[in-house]
Amino acid sequence: MKSWTITKFKAAKGGQKTACVTAYDYAFARLADEAGLPLVLVGDSLGMTMLGYASTLPVTMEEMLHHTAAVARGTVKNTLVVGDMPFLSYQVSLEEGLRNAGRFLQAGADAVKLEGGACRAELIRACVATGIPVMGHIGLTPQSVNLLGGFKVQGKTREACEQLLRDAKALDAAGVFSIVLECTPPDLAKAITESVSVPTISVGAGPHCDSQMLVLHDMLGLTEGHVPKFVKRYAELGETVKAAFSTFAREVSEGQFPAPEQVYPPTGFFSESSPASDG
Repeated sequence: MKSWTITKFKAAKGGQKTACVTAYDYAFARLADEAGLPLVLVGDSLGMTMLGYASTLPVTMEEMLHHTAAVARGTVKNTLVVGDMPFLSYQVSLEEGLRNAGRFLQAGADAVKLEGGACRAELIRACVATGIPVMGHIGLTPQSVNLLGGFKVQGKTREACEQLLRDAKALDAAGVFSIVLECTPPDLAKAITESVSVPTISVGAGPHCDSQMLVLHDMLGLTEGHVPKFVKRYAELGETVKAAFSTFAREVSEGQFPAPEQVYPPTGFFSESSPASDG
């Protein structure tokens, strides 16, 4: 049993705040697990970070399950794994949504995440009744980016705030174990956090949520192009990696790599003399 469970994560509400990240492969998932993080999300953001898509919309179930299985193999001691249900994997019908949610658990996830408010309550209840923990997601929901008119802060009018409050309460009543609030004003996030019984997870929703989540590539300096306002860079791995590649290329071209310490002992059966020059 992992040190973090769904029950323990729910019980952390109102206590010490927790930090969560996205992860998409075995290597980074293992590091998150060794750092003791309570939860990683295999986000459909992998469409942009790992696969080079312009949005999350092209991501398929097969791609999500592939990456979820890799992350699950790296998180065996501490960290919960939540698989992000991609576009059209749960919107078509209740039966299809339930079946696809179950496939995530078969791939190694501990829970699933889906976008939407009260309209998802029936599916959430069906998943929970089947034994599938669900994380909700409201505010900026990237799978609805075309309907929302872009990646914009949500909850800027009283009507929008009241709708998000209703959606959060509906998700709570349906049985989610946590709710992601993405790109909402901090006072709205505070009101939602105080109105629901489960932890809220901020993705650009300010400091009042029970937990904070960042996309791995954003926080480690691996993102190309625009970085959201709410992101803090905790490392600049992109520059580090580029410098390593450049140094490697230079050492190869100058004959510095491989050095003797990177070469196995010769057999003695063949001559190691330099080949004759073309001239």
